[in-house]
Amino acid sequence: MCGRYTLTTPNERLAEAFALADVPDFIPRYNIAPTQDGAVVRADAGVRRLVQLRWGLIPGWADDPAIGNRMINARCETAASKPAFRSAFRRRRCLVPADGFYEWQKLEKRKQPFCIRRRDEGVFGFAGLWERWQDPAGREIESYTILTTEPNEVLRRLHNRMPVVLSPDAYDLWLDPQVQEVAKIEPLLRPAPDDELVAFPVSLRVNSPSNDDPSCIRPVDGAG
Repeated sequence: MCGRYTLTTPNERLAEAFALADVPDFIPRYNIAPTQDGAVVRADAGVRRLVQLRWGLIPGWADDPAIGNRMINARCETAASKPAFRSAFRRRRCLVPADGFYEWQKLEKRKQPFCIRRRDEGVFGFAGLWERWQDPAGREIESYTILTTEPNEVLRRLHNRMPVVLSPDAYDLWLDPQVQEVAKIEPLLRPAPDDELVAFPVSLRVNSPSNDDPSCIRPVDGAG
């Protein structure tokens, strides 16, 4: 799964990486957690824009928005058929910009957090889905989820899932709402190449969502 991630890339580089129509005004985040707002890239009438949505997808048919707390990830193998995700999978796909994410390795008496980044410290484009929910009073919440897949060799020792990292040349297809054929979309959803990622232990400070500063991504010796 993917339960925490980072986005600290400068705004100008973010705009360039995702071909955004405008340079966003975005504060660096070192510990983005479920139910918080996160940045996603959507194509509105073919124009890519960065918007802030709530992490944890709330299906349009939900009675209670709290269901989104359990919908932070969607398995790529079943998202096209699951009632909570299948409509968004066909019509409301997005990119979730990130430049790192966290996983926890189970040790004998505790869990050690690791930060996973690209070797070149570039930005990821996670495969995401977004949805719009409205309550009886007309209040709207837009939310998103991150798709996960089987781990590559870097992640296998830490967890049995990893976020889907899309190749930049797949962004156009993934964001195109006119492409709804599952057979055209699913081939994009695969583990990141092993040689693109590195993983290193970080402080236990990342365990608390209230800690959102550079110390969260600072390498440690593994002792916590």
